Amino acid sequence: MRGLIIMNDKEAREIRRRFKPDKTWINAVHGCYVNESKKVISTFRESVQTMVQDESERFLALLKKPISGTIGRSLINLEFSARQVMESEEHKLLMAMRACGLENEELLAAFYNRVAQTLNIDGGYIILLVHDTYSVPYRSSDGLAQHDASDEEFSYFICSICPVKQTQPVLSYQLAENCFNALNNGFAVSAPQLGFMFPAFDNRAANIYATLYYTKSTADNHPEFTTAVFGIEPPMPAASQKEVFSEILSEALAEECRIETVQSVQEHIGKIMEMHKENHVEEPLALSKNELGAVLGQCGVSAERVQAFSDAFDAHFGTDAALPPVNMIDKKQFVITTPEVTVKVDPERSDMIELRKIDGLKYILIPADDVVEVNGVKVQFGEK
Repeated sequence: MRGLIIMNDKEAREIRRRFKPDKTWINAVHGCYVNESKKVISTFRESVQTMVQDESERFLALLKKPISGTIGRSLINLEFSARQVMESEEHKLLMAMRACGLENEELLAAFYNRVAQTLNIDGGYIILLVHDTYSVPYRSSDGLAQHDASDEEFSYFICSICPVKQTQPVLSYQLAENCFNALNNGFAVSAPQLGFMFPAFDNRAANIYATLYYTKSTADNHPEFTTAVFGIEPPMPAASQKEVFSEILSEALAEECRIETVQSVQEHIGKIMEMHKENHVEEPLALSKNELGAVLGQCGVSAERVQAFSDAFDAHFGTDAALPPVNMIDKKQFVITTPEVTVKVDPERSDMIELRKIDGLKYILIPADDVVEVNGVKVQFGEK
């Protein structure tokens, strides 16, 4: 289903600025360690104000990650139904954690256990939680912030889930002592694999009907986590959206799916993305089946094949769905593959490529007027 756009990139950036070491008002980081057997082994509460600068910067970087990325790809707006907000245990727990500023140990324990029992991650990990209250500055009609005028207090918390991996012993050289020492292996905290902010910062105010969810992997958005913590099934992962879009484009267009058509589709969608960026539209871009159908028509696809695409789109994504273009095309590359060969071309020069049958055999033709290298060696052309 196509949901309403909740948070946009501009609103996410505004909250990210709260996590700069010289601007943060965050007091404490709460968390726990979960081992590979899904057991909560230990909990902690660390004061940010008493940390040395390097340590606080590392913590803030880990906590800022769940609100960093691309909306619709690694950042996903998830919506609660009205019934969930009124009745669901998942939403009640999130609201209670927010209300107490993460200072209720029973609530935190309930949250830690809920995550530990359901999340599927290889090895151990830590759960990091931080609460903040942001006095949202009033913005005048020209967009300028007036920091001395605020009528909105945005109370929220962020969760980061970071894998913990054992490091290997290394040999260290101590300059002062002019000697070598063996450093024993320890445990390193990796960048967050997933996380979220609750509630969403929508129209520069709290929206308890939504949460901003982060997933590092575009192939696995951990539906077991979103179901347990939010009671919400996440949308199809970004990588799967690209794969399915490519499949239905190929199958629906059938004999009309030629290289020229694919080049034209990528070019048209790329132009839509550029116009969206140039016009400084705050809402993330998403294209519906009708908008994509119009693109196909502009690329010379017949009405019959456009209808076949629309039907396949409905079957795979839903009648009201809309896909972020970044999950359909890669503007930075144009790749042609066969079982034995992969050809990568600058997207701006994809018109150089031809697919042609010669004497019954299929060929990929690429003009080669300039220097040609094979494994770094410049080669010459034969006469034949």
